[in-house]
Amino acid sequence: MIGVSKLLLGAESESDGLRYGDAKEGGPEQIKHHHGAVKSNKPIVVWNMTNRCNLKCVHCYAEATTQTAEGELSTEEAKRFIEDVAEYNAPVLLFSGGEPFMREDLFELARYAKSLGLRPVISTNGTLITEEKARLAKEAGIMYIGVSLDGLKDVNDKFRGMDGAFDRAVEGMKNCLKVGQKTGLRFTITQHNKDDLEGVLLKLKEIGVSRCCVYHLDYTGRGKEIQELDLSHEETRKAMTTYFELTKKHHADGYPIETLLVGNYADAGYLYLTLKDEDPERAEWAYSLLKRNGGDGTGQTIADVDHLGRVHANQFWQHYSFGNVKERKFGEIWDDISDPVMNGLKNKDDKITGRCAKDNCRFFEICRGGSRVRSEAVGDVWGSDPACYLTDEEIGIR
Repeated sequence: MIGVSKLLLGAESESDGLRYGDAKEGGPEQIKHHHGAVKSNKPIVVWNMTNRCNLKCVHCYAEATTQTAEGELSTEEAKRFIEDVAEYNAPVLLFSGGEPFMREDLFELARYAKSLGLRPVISTNGTLITEEKARLAKEAGIMYIGVSLDGLKDVNDKFRGMDGAFDRAVEGMKNCLKVGQKTGLRFTITQHNKDDLEGVLLKLKEIGVSRCCVYHLDYTGRGKEIQELDLSHEETRKAMTTYFELTKKHHADGYPIETLLVGNYADAGYLYLTLKDEDPERAEWAYSLLKRNGGDGTGQTIADVDHLGRVHANQFWQHYSFGNVKERKFGEIWDDISDPVMNGLKNKDDKITGRCAKDNCRFFEICRGGSRVRSEAVGDVWGSDPACYLTDEEIGIR
């Protein structure tokens, strides 16, 4: 996750600590994360607590359905898993799905995670968040709720397979704000919605939401079926430039929105190059923070456990598992490098080839080779990320 508003403008965020540790403009004091955490060598754990969902989004990496899957972790199994994650000292447990609000024990499990010292957050489509559920989430100790929208009304509803999904998600965010529950936007950018980004940000301003996280498309789950809807390299450059400019404009207009990018660490190099043209001194400061952030953390700083208890390298890699928390503790599975993929993810310097290799790309230390899921989807898990939109000259290949 790349803090655009932080790096472009020096805007402070409660989430700085998790990304940069004690690095702060103007002093070395430690920065608190909005989940109460600071940067750790332990992974943020995404838990797809159910595969059941009330929508059918065309890009769903989990390929969610309307039915509860056989073998889904029970409440007691889930508590044992949460105990393992807490014992491993993971900083954050992210409840995802499917749609987490469809599990009746969501608040019980969130409360349990909080009691063990974890920082619980939720990723949701937002359509089921009534004011009462927002209040229950806050009382359970939920630190943040990320709500997914993928365009303005018409585009979003088509993308998510339900008329009214946009209005219900907006209402869900409003309900969070009514009870003081922190919330923000998750937006996966594709050919269908790239022109809606400005309008979505204006909608957030109208609602009163001050956080926007733009995701790049990963070619997995149903997302693999719409791979052709990913932006071209030139379109990605244009979209990122627009996002940077919108960030600066909103801050200048008195709307200090926190803007972030997820899923393509070529963004780190592009943001650095953008700053280098505008403000070389700030560019070097931003680079030092990007270096602390460490690039793509798949298999290292981000982990995933699905609804059946299977452990994955990240939430987009559902088709490859390292073990099951019903059989072994999460930490034991995560630290086991006998699996060749896990071994490679923890030793990327020696594994990644092509343009993204350490010896070929000068931005390797702030990107770490980009998305291994996308690389695998086009034929080689250790090959170059096909969505890297930087030129050979920009990354230093002669």
